[in-house]
Amino acid sequence: MLALRLARGSRPLVQLRRLLVAAACAATGFLLLYVLAGATDRPAGSFPRLLWALVPLAVTVQFAVAVARTDPATRPREGLDAVGLGPVRLLLVAVVSTAVACTLGSAVALAAFLHLRGELTGLPFDGAAAGLLHADRPLPVAAALTLLALIPLSACAATALALRPHAPAAPQTALPWGIALTACGLAIEAYAGPGGAGMPAGWALTAVGLSLAGPGIAYACGALVQAARPGAMRLLAGRTLQEEAPRLGRPLGVLCAVGAGALTAAALRERGGLGVPLGPLTGPACALVVLCAAATLVTRALEVRQDRSAARTALRDMGAPGAVLRTAATLRATALVAVCAPVVWGVAQLTSLALTR
Repeated sequence: MLALRLARGSRPLVQLRRLLVAAACAATGFLLLYVLAGATDRPAGSFPRLLWALVPLAVTVQFAVAVARTDPATRPREGLDAVGLGPVRLLLVAVVSTAVACTLGSAVALAAFLHLRGELTGLPFDGAAAGLLHADRPLPVAAALTLLALIPLSACAATALALRPHAPAAPQTALPWGIALTACGLAIEAYAGPGGAGMPAGWALTAVGLSLAGPGIAYACGALVQAARPGAMRLLAGRTLQEEAPRLGRPLGVLCAVGAGALTAAALRERGGLGVPLGPLTGPACALVVLCAAATLVTRALEVRQDRSAARTALRDMGAPGAVLRTAATLRATALVAVCAPVVWGVAQLTSLALTR
């Protein structure tokens, strides 16, 4: 009940982020149901389609965790322990809020899917996509509910893992491991080729590698900003970016992987070497992945900005004009784009070569 009351009394921007999580879960749930319906009509080759459908699920869960981290209702505040809201209770509030948003999205996905199949009547567009959704085949109820439950369960587990009370980990550089996993993913893609289950597995491994390498890439961007006798402006921008690298790096790496995948898909489509793994919903699925990855990075940037509010206040109290802070933010964004764009292009080229060997 506490989680529901906090959710109801949140600010409009917080509610909007929760609604976006619910919308992403609804789109992912609809996609999973579409894959299940296709498997009832054509069981052969359904496993690779299910693997591709897990990619939107993964980025949706990542987005849900990012929103839970920025939720003001789940952030520790001074004096909350006195009313029984310690770290564990706040963690439960975050998990319940995530579960509510994701369950709402799954319910919307099921209702929309059944309605477009023609099994729920009385509203416009009854059965409008009956052929696309294989309405002539019975939908396995247990399998459908299991797939829909996978979304809130995965999001809640990931939220609990990310927000659990724990001591700060010692700083470490995971860049070599990220490079190694990316290379392994490219090797699997080259071995498997464009078809079969090996391609989504190789791409997933490449994405994990880039996610691990993301903090190192962001840290290198900060070092680039401070290179060659920097002034106060570049020192402020570079050191801030290096401090933010551990939190911004992971979603940045995932967004780089998504960008590389989009460039690879476009190149292979031009050569006629890539099919449509999810049929007519391949385009909407790709759009969902891109939007969730970008929204996750923006949400994490908002979280970092909230945590940096004390430093901004201190700089303003020292007489620093607002233009200095805005220019430093522009330098950080420019450095990230300048470094990440060649990384995305390089990974896309290597992936295209691996798949067209």
